[in-house]
Amino acid sequence: MPEAIQPVRIEVTVNGHKYQRDIEPRMLLVEFIREELGLTGTHIGCDTSYCGACTILLNGKPIKSCTALAVQADGCELMTVEGLERDDGLHPLQTAFSEHHGLQCGYCTPGMLMSSYNLLEENPNPSRDEICKGIAGNVCRCTGYQNIVKAVDAAAKALSYEITTGKPTTATEEA
Repeated sequence: MPEAIQPVRIEVTVNGHKYQRDIEPRMLLVEFIREELGLTGTHIGCDTSYCGACTILLNGKPIKSCTALAVQADGCELMTVEGLERDDGLHPLQTAFSEHHGLQCGYCTPGMLMSSYNLLEENPNPSRDEICKGIAGNVCRCTGYQNIVKAVDAAAKALSYEITTGKPTTATEEA
């Protein structure tokens, strides 16, 4: 009879909170996030990294958590879609997706938001082409992407307004 797989202890910081867990070494990162931490905003779509529904940030960079092992995140900082929420409400990206109809069924939305967040962190004023490139690793079967691009553009403007004025804004307010 084969030996039982021994659990491995990992420590991660997720959305600013530290967690330690003993897990199976073969557990996928997306399963760890959803099952061990109860953060179900990260979706499991294709299990092949094609769709991007499971996109999170690992040490500030987007990864598809369905093809990464949880043990690979040991000692790392993760951000999931739940980490976007602010004390005063939704992140401007979340607001913009709602106001500009950047979602329909919502399945791709968490990954789309995380890829868009990363894009805006790296490029606060992206062109339409840069937005399209920034979300290229995420598949949406419902929207046709036009409203998603509009939403990311609106969020960029809202975030720029916040930086300029120091005041929170909704995605529809203009500077």
